[in-house]
Amino acid sequence: MALAVMLLNGASFYGGCCRHKVFLSLLGPLLSNSKLYSSYRRPGAEPEKKLSWQNADFSFKKGIDHLKTQLSLLRKETQDYLRGPGGHPLSHHVLEQTRVLWQFRSQEDLNKWVISSDVEIGGKSKVYIKLGRNNQAAFLYGTLNTEVPRDGETKYSGYCSMRSRPAVGSFNRRKYYDWSNFNSLYLRIRGDGRPWMVNIYTDPYFSHQKDDLYSYFMFTRGGPYWEEIKIPFSKFFFSSRGRVQDNQHPVWLDKASFLRLYLKRQTLGFTIGDKVDGPFQLEIDFIGLLNDRAHREEFAYETYDKNTPV
Repeated sequence: MALAVMLLNGASFYGGCCRHKVFLSLLGPLLSNSKLYSSYRRPGAEPEKKLSWQNADFSFKKGIDHLKTQLSLLRKETQDYLRGPGGHPLSHHVLEQTRVLWQFRSQEDLNKWVISSDVEIGGKSKVYIKLGRNNQAAFLYGTLNTEVPRDGETKYSGYCSMRSRPAVGSFNRRKYYDWSNFNSLYLRIRGDGRPWMVNIYTDPYFSHQKDDLYSYFMFTRGGPYWEEIKIPFSKFFFSSRGRVQDNQHPVWLDKASFLRLYLKRQTLGFTIGDKVDGPFQLEIDFIGLLNDRAHREEFAYETYDKNTPV
């Protein structure tokens, strides 16, 4: 019903003799009591004066242009799919040993990532990102502050993160990274000696798995020299809502959603970084994948049946 009113709100009848205001006056009382939109708002936020469907900007010309763009993306995706895995021939896919996922050389490369901190929950940590010297790297910097907000609810604070935007296909379809042809994450970085946490999110099959992620530590040595870090996927451990799970399993490399670099204090007995207040910085040249033929470990942690039959 909200969609119908949105169409009426943006379109006029041919000839201009009839307007849609008559229909809106009839449907308005019905939609005012409708449950088609969310009535939740955060505490302290001002209530919206308009309903969600009234904020829609309907334009026929924009719709046609958007449709053309999405159809061109769909055609390109179809051509890449027919060409081979990842848009490359099958021989290239089989022999591929390295792949650069993210390389930071322009502002457009930085826009593929999102930074966040505990300011979202009332904290005082700050994080920024910009291009490094000569536009050859991403420079992530800021200040970590573990002071807990005095709101009576928050118990822990002090984190900063850098997260890649999820891949989106044509018609806003969610896409996933297929890393099944590789066994290691490969980064070229220059840090200040602080430890970081690398998180990999995968596509959840059920809604209660939305907080599941795979994590491992990344230690920086500091100093003026760049370092190349290789993290095997077999080292990533499974956790949910900050708790390491007893039932461990390898990363679903064919359903990777996005990657996140995390700097956080120690919380709930789960060490995912340091708890030192003060400034930090991290330079990232590129983030890629590596197929290390010498690494033969499938999974580094013990797997067992929790309900062992008697």
